[in-house]
Formats: sequence, C-alpha cells, structure tokens
Amino acid sequence: MTSEAFIALAILGLTIVLFVSDRLRLDVVAMLSLLALAITGVATASEALAGFSNPAVIMIAGLFVIGAALTDTGVADWLGQRLERLAGGGEVQVIVAVMGATALLSAFMSSTGTVAILLPVVGTLAMRRGIAPARLFMPVAFAAHLGSNLTLISTPPNLLVSDALRQAGRAPFRFFSFTVPGLIVLALGVAYLAWIGRRALPGAADRADARAPRPLSLDDLSTEYGLGGALRALRVPPGARLAGLTLGQANLRAAFGVTVIGIARPGPRGLEAQRVVPTMAFAAGDALRVLGSDAAIAALADSFGLEALGERPTFSLPPEESLAEVVLPRRSSLAGQSLREARFRDRYRANVLSIRRGDGSIPVFHSTPELRDIKLRAGDTLLVKGRLKHLKNLRDERRDLVLVAEPDARGEALVDRGRALLAVGITLVMLVCMAFGWLPNVVAVLLAAVLLVLVRCVRPVDVYRSVNWESVVLIAGMVPLAAALERTGAMGAAVSALEGLLAGARPTAVLGLLVLFTSAIGMVLSNTATAVLMAPLAVRLAGALGLAPEPLLLGVAFASSAAFATPIASPVNILVMGPGGYRFKDFTRVGLPLQLLVLATTVIVVPLVFRF
Repeated sequence: MTSEAFIALAILGLTIVLFVSDRLRLDVVAMLSLLALAITGVATASEALAGFSNPAVIMIAGLFVIGAALTDTGVADWLGQRLERLAGGGEVQVIVAVMGATALLSAFMSSTGTVAILLPVVGTLAMRRGIAPARLFMPVAFAAHLGSNLTLISTPPNLLVSDALRQAGRAPFRFFSFTVPGLIVLALGVAYLAWIGRRALPGAADRADARAPRPLSLDDLSTEYGLGGALRALRVPPGARLAGLTLGQANLRAAFGVTVIGIARPGPRGLEAQRVVPTMAFAAGDALRVLGSDAAIAALADSFGLEALGERPTFSLPPEESLAEVVLPRRSSLAGQSLREARFRDRYRANVLSIRRGDGSIPVFHSTPELRDIKLRAGDTLLVKGRLKHLKNLRDERRDLVLVAEPDARGEALVDRGRALLAVGITLVMLVCMAFGWLPNVVAVLLAAVLLVLVRCVRPVDVYRSVNWESVVLIAGMVPLAAALERTGAMGAAVSALEGLLAGARPTAVLGLLVLFTSAIGMVLSNTATAVLMAPLAVRLAGALGLAPEPLLLGVAFASSAAFATPIASPVNILVMGPGGYRFKDFTRVGLPLQLLVLATTVIVVPLVFRF
C-alpha cells in the first residue's frame, strides 16, 4: 500500500475511535475527517467537498422536508391515533398492532421521527390496556428499525447502497427492491417479539388487569415518580405572613425548595381550585398542596406561620392544568444544560417536578433546589406541570423534547384536512414516480419537497428547521473518506485480504461474513456511517469474487439497520430508554437474539430475491 493509503486508514481509525467515544457530535467528527483528508493531501479540496453534491445526500435532505409536511398537517398524528382502534385487549395483539403500524410509518419517514410521533400515543394506549409502557416502547423502537427495510427511502443506508450500485455502473435499486425481503424480516421480527422476546421484556410484574383498561391519571404519573409521598397540605391561617403575598413574591421554590402544586380557596361551594400562577396572591383560609421534603415544608410553615393539615392529600390539579411526561432525544439542544440555564419554565411555560435518568444514577423524585442545576442528558425523562394548552404545544417540540404520556389524553389529532390531502397526494405521486422510474429519485424527492412548500403544507421558515443537518453533514463528510480509501488502494488491499480468506467459499458464506461484520460495526457506529464505509467494500468484494453486488449491498443495508443489541446503536433506542426505564442489559437480552435472527434471515432470503 502507498503512504496515502496508510494515512487514509489512520484517519479512518481515528474517526471510528471518535465515533465510539461519543465525545463529539457525529457531524463534527465527519467534518474533522474531511478536513484531515484535505490537509494531509490525500484528497483535493474539490474531492473532500464532493459529498455535499452527492445525490443521496440531497435526497435525504428533501425527505426530511416531506416528513415535516406529513407531521405539520396532522397526517402522521392521525395515523398514529388510529392504533387504538386496531389494537386488541391482550398484550400480544397490542404488540403486533403497535409494531405493524410503526413499521408501516417508518417505511416512509425517518425511524426517529416515527418513534417521536408514536411514543405519546403508545404510552396512553399502554395505560388504557393495563400494560406497563416498558412492554411496548422497546417493540416500537425495534419495529422502526425493521420498517427501515421496506422501501428505498426508509433510511439513509438504503439510499447509500443504491447510490453505490449507480457508481458501479449498474442500475440502482428501485423503490420496492427492499420490500419482499423486508416484509419477511419484519414478519419474523414481530413474531419473535410478540411470542418469545416479550417474555424477556421488563415490566411484566407491573402489569395491571388487562381486562379492566382505564385512562392514565394524575395519580398514575405522580405515583410512578414518587410524588405522592412528598405531597403535603398546609393552610394559611388569619394573620399569616404569607397572606397578601403573590406566589412570585414569596419565591417558595427558590427559598425553601418547596413547590406549590395547588391552591384551594373557600367559596360559595366550598373549597374551589385556583390557578397557580406567579401573580396569584395568597389569602387567609387558602389550603395549599405543596411538594417537597418534610424538613423543607416544616421550615416553610415555621417561617410564614402556616398550619400543617394532618391528612395526606391526593394529587389533583385545577381543570385547566395537568401533568405530562417528556424525554430528551439524542439531538436535543437541552442536553448539557440545566433547567436554570435553559430557562425551561419561561421557554415552555411549564414547571419540571421531577427528573428520572435512564441509568438510575439520579432518581430525583420531587422538586428540590438542586433540581434546577442538574445537567440534563439525552434520554432523561422529565415530569412537567402546566396549563393544558401549553402542554399540548410540547407535541411540536420533537427536536428538543418528545412527549411520552399525558393523563387521559383523549384528544383527536388536529388535522388540517385541505393541506393534509395535498400532502398525501403529493407524497403518493412522488412514490409512484420513484417506483416506476419516471424521474430520477433525487429529482422526484426535490420536486415533491418544493411543491409541499409552495402549497404551504410546510412553512418556508420551517423547511431548514425540519432537516436533520447532523445526518446530512455526517453523510457528506464521510463520503470523501470512503472515496479516499478506494482511490489510495486501501480498499483494494482489504478486498484482496478478504478474497484470499473467502477463496472458494460459497456466495452465501461471503454474504454471511459481510453481514456479520457490518452488524458488528453498526453496534458502535450509526447506521449511516456504517453504510458509508461498508457499501464500497461490498461492491469491490463482489467484483473480486465475480459475484453480483446487489445481494451483498442489500445485506449491508439490512445489517446496518439491525440496531437492536445495544442502546447506543441508534438514537431511537436512546429515545425510548428513559421512558421505558430500560437498562443496557435489557436491550442485549431482548435485542441480541432478534439481531441474530434478522441477520440469519437476511442471509437466507436476500439470495432468493437477488441472485449472485
């Protein structure tokens, strides 16, 4: 190998180390890789920047806009809420229905976006069916990965392997090239989780009576977060220092670490609930429901002359207020900030009552002064309180916060009928054009994205916000590295080594080894980065062994998306880790057998669809 080849391999090794360490964002690592190629002279400036003109990169950006249109017009939410009509009463039926709907939606949207939309729907469905949410959230995440195998546009790896075929001078994959093997893999995956894997899912002991479904209540959420034991009742007697002060002036949360949850005032019909707002003035006779430690509440009562009521109050709120459970996705801008730094209360018009971390390292079960200064992490689950109209706005904060559950969330999805029909119509036309090859895939996607903007299915101001630029830059930054490995001879050396190892081996054995190697890399790298590295290797290996590249590339795509065995394998797994209360070992226990099943099925089924 040449000196340039060794430099390219060194850059690849450092890139993988940085990916695995997770110390830097994935797109930053990709850009560092790109710059290293240019600085060392392995690639010219134009070669280093060639990824940004790659058709697959442009197409992925356009698909994010199309997904935003389906979300903004209410189509995606409407589809999600149809789940409850399809799901039966038993756990097996619910898992099958939830996984089927998730996979169907994931076939046309990003897996992360699909799970973000369905989490609150599935969380509410779980409570109404008397099933612990942990029994459903992991199947939802896995179904999103399985759904990525159904169409060309499901996930970036599919587009990348198709583009690798085009660059090799062969016809790229068609829209439904993945569908037949993808459906077989999906069916086996759903069957495994519904009848075998569910036995290893956590939360079985927490199941309620499935024959007596009931909506999620305030008490359910408050009990789950341990708030009931911290709730106390106080009364403001005549002459108390608190009377006449507003909630903002008293500043009880900052001064004592006590949060006022409810205020009830004597009226013609007895005690009447009042809105808890900073401008609300306390009055003699008010009954307060407060949250905090016994010592903090005792100090508050002593300071302001309040009377402690003996009974332990139930958790209740005024009709216009409620609780909600939200989780921080991987790319949330809140990660790394404290609630104080993020100005959470001002930004979202809601108070955080509790934080629960997926690994159990900081089980914060009630409001404390320290709560505001805890550094948030991706995967943290927050219990928030606020007015209903403000909590509903959290549905639109999917980039920074994903709504997981609302008490008794019976509301129908808000569908803009006219714009929704336009969005569905334009998307269907795009799919038909791609399926029959009437237009190049990238042209069909860009045309659909522009039309959706012109007919106002997505606002122009939201177009750039809807694109996951981390994924786009990641792919554009990694493409030059793959090209450099090819150009310098490093890829050829790897292929020669594999050719010697696999000389005389049956094609299925070649496919099996490639799939296994790709899956191992995918456990620590993103599916996109894995596909960028492995697709060119598959093409070269096919040429060296005299095989057709199509089955090897299809195997790379399926193995890249088989992110089941670890929570770090995909942002989708991280997204459900906190709300489901999962541990690392839960993913391994449930996901590793599924991963092996998917890989084995891929090796058996793909050659039946694409011959070597």
